[in-house]
Amino acid sequence: MKFSKYSIIATIFSLLMLLTHASAQTRQTKEEYIDRYKHIAIDHMERYGIPASITMAQGILESDSGNSNLARRSNNHFGIKCKKDWKGDRVYHNDDAPNECFRKYDSVEESYLDHAEFLDKSPRYDSLFAYSASDYKSWARGLKAAGYATAKDYAQRLVKLIEDNKLYLLDQEDGAKLYAARNKGEQHINHDFTSQSSVNTPTTHQGRIDPNQYRVAERTYKGYSVYTNNRTGMLIARTNDKFADIARTFVISERLLRQYNEIDPKSTADPIAGEMIYIERKQTKWHGEQSHHTVRKSETLTSIAQLYGIRQRSLIRMNKLKRNSTLTEGEQIRLK
Repeated sequence: MKFSKYSIIATIFSLLMLLTHASAQTRQTKEEYIDRYKHIAIDHMERYGIPASITMAQGILESDSGNSNLARRSNNHFGIKCKKDWKGDRVYHNDDAPNECFRKYDSVEESYLDHAEFLDKSPRYDSLFAYSASDYKSWARGLKAAGYATAKDYAQRLVKLIEDNKLYLLDQEDGAKLYAARNKGEQHINHDFTSQSSVNTPTTHQGRIDPNQYRVAERTYKGYSVYTNNRTGMLIARTNDKFADIARTFVISERLLRQYNEIDPKSTADPIAGEMIYIERKQTKWHGEQSHHTVRKSETLTSIAQLYGIRQRSLIRMNKLKRNSTLTEGEQIRLK
């Protein structure tokens, strides 16, 4: 069978058009990206104190709404490079320099978790956690100042993404509902992309007790009396309680529970009866009327942080102390 030169060219052109059309169809939109991953961002705001709007804006910017080559090849949605301590898989990608090493993840969820822990554990980002989870502008400027990205207008680009897409709604109470209502109302969207997503909805939305639902002095949950101290969920340890059992009850990892209570990761000790155990991330300041605490005999930064539901490093920054500072009886400790 013979084909003319023109018919071959026409066939090739048609195939190219089909491929281009298919590629356009599979490109994820910004709205789809937000709807698929906003629950992870909100969950991490509750756990780590990072504004959900900042997480989403960084994800959109760094991954081109999940469409970048790096995101597709390695599930890396935040452009995090390998660094010396990275022991996971890696890919090589041209960025500030040719063939740079970037972290590779098995899933998008892993990328989001690593992003939160990367900010939480890196000393260079400590100052950001002094800002409120609703202060996205300070977070954007702080990320740029701390060297997260080299682009001169990085902070402005994050803020523009947040404000153009009203991502700041995600930082508010019931943020997912507020954003969904705005999304459907303004853009006439009647699809629920979350229901189509393969991403597992975080534990915050699947049965882990929601502290916002027990804004009372005490509530019993699976045998535990749950309290709210400084807007943070906590319980009082019982005799023979173990971190593993508490974590399992509230559907969080034991490692994360220890992190909430700022316990040395190498420690294997379990709580003592009567000890305050927080089941979500503590606050950056005291939200009550009291502004200072007078140190009593034998009190430490750790015990004061637990007493008021404040992160130790926030107390350290506010009082210009060192992590191993010894407190003296009668000393005044700022709480906000």
